[in-house]
This record gives sequence, structure tokens and C-alpha cells, in this order.
Amino acid sequence: MRLLALSTCNLNQWAMDFDNNLRNIKASISSAKEAGATIRIGPELEITGYGCEDHFLEQDTVTHAWECLKDLLSGDWTDNILCSIGMPIIHESVRYNCQIFCLDRKIIMIRPKVCLANDGNYRELRWFSAWKFKDRLVDFQLPSDISEAISQISAPFGFGYIQFHDTAVAAETCEELFVAGAPHVGLSYNGVEVFMNASGSHHQLRKLNIRIDAIKSATSLCGGVYMYSNHQGCDGGRLYYDGCCFVAVNGDVVAQGSQFSLKEIEVLTAVADLDAVSSYRASVSSFRECASHESKVPVVKVPRKLCQSFQLCTFPTLPVKIKYHRPEEEIAFGPSCWLWDYLRRSGASGFLLPLSGGADSSAVAAIVGCMCQLVIKDIENGDEQVKADALRVGNYKNGEFPSSSKEFAKRIFYTVYMGTENSSDATRARAKKLAEEIGSWHLDVNLDAVISALLSLFQTLTGRRPRYKVDGGSNAENLALQNIQARIRMVLAFMMASLMPWVNNKSGFYLVLGSSNVDEALRGYLTKYDCSSADINPIGSISKKDLRSFLRWATVQLNYPSLAEIEAAPPTAELEPIRSNYSQLDEVDMGMTYEELSVYGRLRKIFRCGPVSMFQNLCHKWYGKFTPSEVAEKVKYFFKYYSINRHKMTVLTPSYHAESYSPEDNRFDLRQFLYNSRWPYQFRKIDELVRRINGGESAVPSVVRRDEAETASLQGGGLGVIAAGSSNPSVGL
Repeated sequence: MRLLALSTCNLNQWAMDFDNNLRNIKASISSAKEAGATIRIGPELEITGYGCEDHFLEQDTVTHAWECLKDLLSGDWTDNILCSIGMPIIHESVRYNCQIFCLDRKIIMIRPKVCLANDGNYRELRWFSAWKFKDRLVDFQLPSDISEAISQISAPFGFGYIQFHDTAVAAETCEELFVAGAPHVGLSYNGVEVFMNASGSHHQLRKLNIRIDAIKSATSLCGGVYMYSNHQGCDGGRLYYDGCCFVAVNGDVVAQGSQFSLKEIEVLTAVADLDAVSSYRASVSSFRECASHESKVPVVKVPRKLCQSFQLCTFPTLPVKIKYHRPEEEIAFGPSCWLWDYLRRSGASGFLLPLSGGADSSAVAAIVGCMCQLVIKDIENGDEQVKADALRVGNYKNGEFPSSSKEFAKRIFYTVYMGTENSSDATRARAKKLAEEIGSWHLDVNLDAVISALLSLFQTLTGRRPRYKVDGGSNAENLALQNIQARIRMVLAFMMASLMPWVNNKSGFYLVLGSSNVDEALRGYLTKYDCSSADINPIGSISKKDLRSFLRWATVQLNYPSLAEIEAAPPTAELEPIRSNYSQLDEVDMGMTYEELSVYGRLRKIFRCGPVSMFQNLCHKWYGKFTPSEVAEKVKYFFKYYSINRHKMTVLTPSYHAESYSPEDNRFDLRQFLYNSRWPYQFRKIDELVRRINGGESAVPSVVRRDEAETASLQGGGLGVIAAGSSNPSVGL
């Protein structure tokens, strides 16, 4: 029996913070050694951090990575343990994303990535090149200071594996697992038994099973031991890397780490029986036949053993039940951990949230409350790093420390209800009640005096005073009056975030939290530079439907009962006067439901549909529910307002990435922001299809007329909305 003890890990690295990253790497190696492991793998590009982006183009970044590796190799960190360390390397003027295998203070092999991730949030081809030569290892000349420090002139560089006396080990880096003809297949046929995957995989709702299923499938078809390591946390951007390091053997997961955590380091150790791997493979006829004539892969031979023989006290790790979080839990824990990393690393003293009493801002408040609960839980469990960060952020002195999540929230979380004459008593009461349940420092502010002052100034300048639509005003007046309210809230929020610590004799500043969701961003149902404009937004890539499910979950699981009433209330911006015969509602303003918006968003982004193909798909999806003419009207209406409001995405608050149809303009959904919103060619094609379906009947008229409210939307950044079947314009917060 060949028993191999191996360790993988989740590391909370920070892009470009080499001290922090090196400290975490060393701590993970120490933990692996203490657990008796002879192999340790860390995340992709763990020395620099994965999210360095254009910093990878700087020579300094590569130089500092070599300096950190030199530090590791100069000490006893790699003594008697094979370590895979991720960092960028320049070879013959080409930059590669590499895993470096180190053992006993030597570099055994440098493995450059052969398949780069370059879609969605990934832009690896901007900074790296893929290694194209899968049939060779070349001699890599080590930098002179490294060479002198470890007494080694060069190291094998390229695609290959490492052959020890008792097993064979190889790398497969992140994206390589998911491509057709993945490297592990050919390597398995060459006798490799242990695969080490250093990954930089970010959280996305309902995504974890794809990752785990791919590795289970790989080891089920080819046999073998698969070690998966990942980053965990916010390393400086919109992404949250969701950990979940694990080990799989012959199709079974035998160890699984956490997906969401406040910990800096999590090391997972398992013991694998490699004889079970060779037996598994030899029992499959098709595997034997393929392996018998597979092309040979370059190999580096190391004359030593990694395994231990049969011992009564050492057991192979048994399979475990895979842990998957519900989407509601993912929304609770992912953004909470992301916010905590952002808060403690930014130097801020807390958060400030404009809390309207509606579903979106209440969801953000609940997520901050969840963060506070996680902090207290980890302190109670003895996490000294979390405790130290909490003491610093919360400005605790003289031996004080957080005693409860409510007490901690009181120190680091301000909520502000920014009401006007258009606000209802119901939303004001809901905001206050939720703030009490969470423990935030809550303020109630009336903005009518400020709004009146601005309107008086405008009247002095122009001689005219705008009126709401319900009071006889025009679309342009109605829109402007709503935008004034929305934008004053943004100004006040940032003012209070800057000055409230000073008011309470505290140092630092507060981060302003935004609360617009992915569906509103897609539709443009928000005012440019209103209180959706913030420092960061934990729900900006989450759908309204998922947020409402989260509110129902949090009512019980986070013990915030008021969320039940908030979730049940119809969504409203409360920017127009309430009358006995009129009450503003979001879905009426938008001319579509949130459920329809999610459908449009998924077809547009995930299924890459333009107007015509979206119409065709929805004719099938909504067959029997809507006629082709009605589907055509809905598709045209969506694309019209999507394109009119696309410019708002250029200033969208940096948001936690969670949804695959996010319209975020920075890196995930790259499109123009000036459109011909009439879409004349595409809409004409839709009309032709409708006529053909209807047997020559006239098609629905194109929704292309732009009135003065829509023009204001383009020029002033407000949202001119004309609901289907209505002439009533409105604006959304």
C-alpha cells in the first residue's frame, strides 16, 4: 500500500501585497507539514495575487515574485515537502502564468499554463501567453540572485510531469481542467497519479457544482488523485474568490474546505491510497488500451519517495458528502465576506447605507448584519486575525472587544432614512425596525427643505417652477423633480460618510453602500448619480427574484423578522406624490416585470441573443402565454430602453460579481454605450417575422418614438420611462 499525505488550501491573498501573500504561503506550508503532508499546493499566482491585472505588465511584479520565492527557498519551508507555488515568469521575453514545483530548497520544474482563461471576468491573454509546446521541456536560466541563493543554475521549463520513485505528479492549472482534451487525460495515460490544480476561481451563484463535477468526472474517467486549491476573499476588485479547496480520489470527494470564510488561511489534508488508483485504472479495459499507445510526455525524474507504506495508524481518507450552499446562503455569505475584506483593507471605519425600507436597501442592510454575525462567530471560535481587525475597525480601546453582532454593528454601521413628502410612513417604520434588529446607528432625515431650496433657486433663475405629472406637469418636469430627490440623497450620503466619524469623535471615514440590483441596471431603472452611486455595492449583480428569496431566508436564518413585511411590499421608488387614485410602482414604471427582466438579461448575455434571436426564442418560451405580436412589442420595448440607458453602466458603482448576466461595463459585459435606440434594421426583421407568422397581418408598430422625457434621459442621465399602455413617465432610484 502506497499512502500519500497531501495538503491543499484556501488563501486570502491581496493583489500586490507581497508581505501578506508570502506570510499566508508560509503559514499554509507550516500547517501542511504539521499534518504530515509531503505535497502542498496553493492557489494560482499566489505570490502576487490573482487580480493584479495590468500590474502583471510591470517588470517589478515579476521581480518581487522572484524575491519572495527566494525567501521561501532560502529557508526550510520546502524541506521534505513538494510545494507548488504560483507566480508569473518571463521566459525569452514572454510572460507566462506558472506553477513552480519546489522541493528541498530546489526548483524541480516550472510548469507554464497551456490554456488561458479569457472570457467573462478573465483577461489572462492581456498579460500572459499560453505555452504552446506540449512535447518538450526546455532549460530555464534562473535569475542570478536566485541561482546564487539556492546553488542551482537552471530548471526544466515547459509541459511535463515529475516522476518520483513511488508515484508521478503533474500540474493542471484552473482553466485547463475545463477545456476539451484537458491535460489530465494524456497525463493519466502516461502514468501520472496525482494532479495539482492551482486555481483562481471566483464566486458566481449556482456555479460551484460545475467545478466539483468537472473534477469528479476527471478522476472517475481516468482515475487518480486530484488536489484543488483556490483563493478565498476579495483580493482588491469586484470578484470574491470562493475557496472550496478539495481533494478527489477516483471520482469521490474525500475532503472539502469552506466556500465562504473570514479566515486568512485554511489548509485541508487528506491521505490517499495510490495503489487504489493503479488498481482502478487497470480494471478499465478502455483506459488500458488508450494508455498502451499514448504519446509520451516529457518527464523530470526525482530520486526520492513521497509515500509511506502500510501503517495501522494511518488510514486513507474516506469519501465525504459534498456541501453545497443554497442560493440564499450564497447571497448572505459571499457578499458578507467580500464586504469584510474590503472594510478591513480599505482603512475605513465602517459603512453608511441609505436605507429606504424597500427590498434592495434592506437586503444590503441584512448582508452587513450577516457580516457582523460572522465576525462575532469567528471571534468566539478563537480567530485572532478577525479579532484584531474587528478591534481596529470598531475603534475598541482599553481591553474592550465586540460582545455581540448588534453591539459591533452599532460601531461600524450607519443607516439613514432619507425621506421626502413623497415617502410613506410604512417604509419609514420598516427601515427603523430593521435597523433596530441589526443594531445599526439609524438616522431619519427629511430632505424637503433642501429640495425646496433648489426649486426656489431654479425658479429665481428661470421664472418657472416644475410640477409633478399628477399635478399637471409635463414628462420633463416629472422626471426632473424625481431626479432632484434621488441626487440629493447621494450628496447627503457621501457628506455623512465623511463627517459622521468626526461627529462621534472617531477617526477615519465610512464607505457608502449602494443598493441597485442587476435587473434595474440592465433596464437602466436608476438615476445616474443618485444613491445607487456609492463606493461599493454588494447586490449590484444579484437579481430581484433572488434578493426576495434571500429576504425570506434571512427573516428566519438571520433573525430579522421585519424582512418578511419588507419582502411582501410591492417595490416602489416613492419619488412621486401619493394620491388616492395613484401610487408609484416599479414594475408599472418600467413597463415590464422583474421576472421578465431576468429572462431578457439571460438571453442577452448568457445565450448571446440580439433583438431578432431573442424574439424567436421568446416566441417558443412564451408560446400560449403571449402572441407573437405581443412578444415582438416586449422585445422592442426592452431593447429600446436597454440601449437608451446603457450609458449609465459606465458609472455603475463597483459591485460584487454574482450573476452570469450582469451588464457591468468595466470588464464583464463590454459593449458600446451610444446606440441607435430605434434598432431600425433589427426591428424591421422582427416585423417581417411577425407578418410571416400572422399570415400577412400587419406587424405591431415599432416602439421607437423618443419624446422629451427620453431625450432628458440621454442628456441628463435620468430615466425617462413610459409604461406599456401608459403615458406616465417616472424615474427609479
